[in-house]
Amino acid sequence: MEGVLNTQQINQFITQGYIRLDHAFSAEIAAQARDILWNDLGVDRNNPATWTKPVIRLGMYQQEPFIASANTPVLHAAFDQLVGAGKWLPCRSMGTFPVRFPSNEDPGDAGWHVDASFPGPDPGNFLGWRVNIHSKGRGLLMLFLYSDVGEHDAPTRIRIGSHADVARVLAPEGGAGLSFMELAGKLDAMPQREVVWATGKAGTVYLCHPFIVHAAQAHHGTAPKFMAQPPLLLREDLSVDGASPVERAIRGALVRIS
Repeated sequence: MEGVLNTQQINQFITQGYIRLDHAFSAEIAAQARDILWNDLGVDRNNPATWTKPVIRLGMYQQEPFIASANTPVLHAAFDQLVGAGKWLPCRSMGTFPVRFPSNEDPGDAGWHVDASFPGPDPGNFLGWRVNIHSKGRGLLMLFLYSDVGEHDAPTRIRIGSHADVARVLAPEGGAGLSFMELAGKLDAMPQREVVWATGKAGTVYLCHPFIVHAAQAHHGTAPKFMAQPPLLLREDLSVDGASPVERAIRGALVRIS
């Protein structure tokens, strides 16, 4: 498939750090995936009284609906345009699912952060995983909506343009980068940014720069939210000098401070 993103979308990705793709996969595939997840949740999908936790995390999912949702022609073409043809690996797992339920309880995981992409000295310590200026290991952050997500349904919050702030913080750290917690400790000192909420119908995918600052939030709607947040893994390392929009966004952020 030829490129699916127009010049305006690519420029938005470079400057704002994200784009939204509607109908990236079908509503039917989303429904099939939800059925699998409901079977594993240990609650009654027809009885909200059993939804006693604000969030339930489920493990790795590799069944056909999940793989199909991540490997549509539209998404593959977008990956080529944003990361570079031949530089990324097809998704074979959707990772963990934080299924969010309507609740007045603090979900406990709603802090601003940047997802880390490669292990530190102790690979089992995920708070010690790291991110560096070359985004080692990760081409994109992706938000896959498997249910309709409105403004009350705990949409992920995205700080528009924050990927540039993160690039400028990471640049002096070189290849070692910063750990998840080290970087999180620097976010409050970054510029204030407008926030957008990742809403949309089931089948919507947000393709985000790997440095984008984002956060969960409490669910004040009526129906559970089903979303996956897998990385787009890399086949080849990225470079600040590269030509892809991911690389150009990093380079542009650094040029503005040189």
